[in-house]
Amino acid sequence: MSLEITKVTARIGARVSGVDITRPLSSEEVAAIREALNVHKALVLDAGGLDDAGQQAFARHFGDITTAHPTVPAVEGAPNVLPVDSERGRANHWHTDVTFVLNPPQATSLRSITVPPYGGETLIANAAAAYRDLPEPLRRLADTLWAEHTNDYDYAVPDEAIDEEKAAQRAQFTSITYRTAHPVVRVHPLTGERGLFIGGFAQRIVGLSAGESRKVLDLLQAYVTRPENVLRWRWSPNQLVLFDNRITQHYAIDNYDGLPRRLNRVTVAGEIPVDVEGKESYSIAGDASHYTPVTSVAA
Repeated sequence: MSLEITKVTARIGARVSGVDITRPLSSEEVAAIREALNVHKALVLDAGGLDDAGQQAFARHFGDITTAHPTVPAVEGAPNVLPVDSERGRANHWHTDVTFVLNPPQATSLRSITVPPYGGETLIANAAAAYRDLPEPLRRLADTLWAEHTNDYDYAVPDEAIDEEKAAQRAQFTSITYRTAHPVVRVHPLTGERGLFIGGFAQRIVGLSAGESRKVLDLLQAYVTRPENVLRWRWSPNQLVLFDNRITQHYAIDNYDGLPRRLNRVTVAGEIPVDVEGKESYSIAGDASHYTPVTSVAA
């Protein structure tokens, strides 16, 4: 096996070379990529020659895949592929994918289709490093907290600033309302690491007011987005980024002057998160069974 792992930053990110992801991978290659993902949280691979079917086949090496999204349409003819297209909206906020459902994806793959000539980077943050950065009193507090995640989140944009197209996109995104309570500190099922499991869909701390929740979430979120914990990936054509959705957040920067930008996303189904005492997340509203199976721990 000629697979090589090269770190990109000290705390997050690595490049994987010496593997052809357009063909079926050996069990040794899959195990090596999984181990690299556990360690580095985000991996960059060459995706030259990879199409939608190939991206799905690659993702399936790590578990069952989800459909594209609970509410947003898939690529035509490919129900498991979500077009992350600048023309369909821009997710320029920190988040972990689909945390408003009971069992969010365990991993996300993004494949570059159209890359703007400048800008359009994706930021990916290591939520385990963020947890380790917390002062001990904050760690003890965070270990006890739960947060309610919802897709009907606060956009913090005045209604008068929303045009008809953006209003339609927002209505589609919230066409089914989901609300789920997750631990603020999630224990990774494979590594045992603790990570801050918050992000843009986390709207309220269970038991606190909206104002109190915002202050606590902002305080913790500031540790996630410290520059030391963030990979800033500048896309090139025909690349695939695989990141561990259980212990990262990401942010697509809207800094490319409205030029075309297109990635295709395929996500791997995950298990129900657990807190430091083994208590599982619980659903408050919304059935996502059409979107994702609930898996056991995927090795």
